Amino acid sequence: MTEQLYRVFRESKGLSTDSRTVTGGQMFFALWGDNFNGNKFAEAALAKGASCAVIDDPSFETEGTILVDDTLMELQKLANHHRKELNCPVLGITGSNGKTTTKELIAAVLSKKFRIHYTRKNFNNQIGVPLTILSAPEGTELMVIEMGANHVGEIRTLCLIARPDYGIITNIGTAHIEGFGSFEGVVKAKTEMYEHLRKVNGIAFYNDKDRLISEKIFRMVNRAVPISNPTGTELKVVAEISDLNLSLSVKYLQNKLKIRTNLFGSYNLDNIRAAIAIGLFFGVGIEDIADAIENYIPGDNRSQVRVTENNTLICDSYNANPVSMKMAIESFAAIAADKKLCILGDMLELGDRSEEEHKKIHKVLTDHNLQNVMLTGPVFRKVSAGFRFKTFSNVTRLKEFLKLKPVKGYHILIKGSRGMALEEIYELL
Repeated sequence: MTEQLYRVFRESKGLSTDSRTVTGGQMFFALWGDNFNGNKFAEAALAKGASCAVIDDPSFETEGTILVDDTLMELQKLANHHRKELNCPVLGITGSNGKTTTKELIAAVLSKKFRIHYTRKNFNNQIGVPLTILSAPEGTELMVIEMGANHVGEIRTLCLIARPDYGIITNIGTAHIEGFGSFEGVVKAKTEMYEHLRKVNGIAFYNDKDRLISEKIFRMVNRAVPISNPTGTELKVVAEISDLNLSLSVKYLQNKLKIRTNLFGSYNLDNIRAAIAIGLFFGVGIEDIADAIENYIPGDNRSQVRVTENNTLICDSYNANPVSMKMAIESFAAIAADKKLCILGDMLELGDRSEEEHKKIHKVLTDHNLQNVMLTGPVFRKVSAGFRFKTFSNVTRLKEFLKLKPVKGYHILIKGSRGMALEEIYELL
């Protein structure tokens, strides 16, 4: 069935899983979700010009449909087949923090030398990874695939689909711990990347300044390349004292460079170090690497600096977990500004550790003497008794407050989990 579908795919104009946006000549895959059955939309996709509709419910069979046992499984098999046909190296990226920014930086750097195809937005799950691979054009020389996980076994599955030859785990922290059951579960899930690389004799890049990563790498992988020495020559990347935008000093061979990035926060240092090291490993010139990093513009509310008519915003509201929240606060505390305001939202998916981790963030705020703080969400509100910080049950209440008492002349850190929707307050600041 997979080879038959692949012939249809090669003759099509791509693939879609959304009947609302499918275009003429595309294949439509009828996937299932918690609240929808894609089979119901097969007829609509065909009416919009889809070349065929792949379904797994025989009651929706009609002219133009292809019946399979499981549409998601067939999508994944199709992606794996395309990956083999392209026959180009694949670099996999996972980790608790920074994987999307690291992926973007690596893709920017490698694009200086290769025809790169890489994960767009957050297409990093069991649907997004296959779609990313299937959108890779002929002539792709290297793929950079981001892999996310909410439970043990997910990275293993994604590795079976994408078959990475190279891999990097940015770090291992407490993100999404609720789905993993424990920190040990997080470690097991993330290091599934290493298990795959060992089996295929692939190469793992690793942050040799990270104790846990360094400990795991030599137990699990046959071939490993440290970020501080990617080519047999030491690479030194140091954060310099700067304003909002992270500036770096880089030393490699006889080269000494200064790089001024468009990213906020020293916590992005390791992400940039990884991109530089991987670029050097693949033979990209250091000058080209520096140019790629300097011209990278962050998106999706990840470490973005926005200057409005009233304030300077540090927009980091795409996601949050205890490690990234702590690092963002520490970086914000270090900048020189007369008036600072922290607007933080709950960190989600922390399970039984939720209240404890939110209390720790209180301590980080007080340790750095950050006095102007607004906390949003039921967990922050619950653990804030006895603190002087303003609290709001949800973003709607926060917006009402900001409309009544506008904020002007501040540097403002805005960070919280995606589900808190803190991006809704940007227009009020």
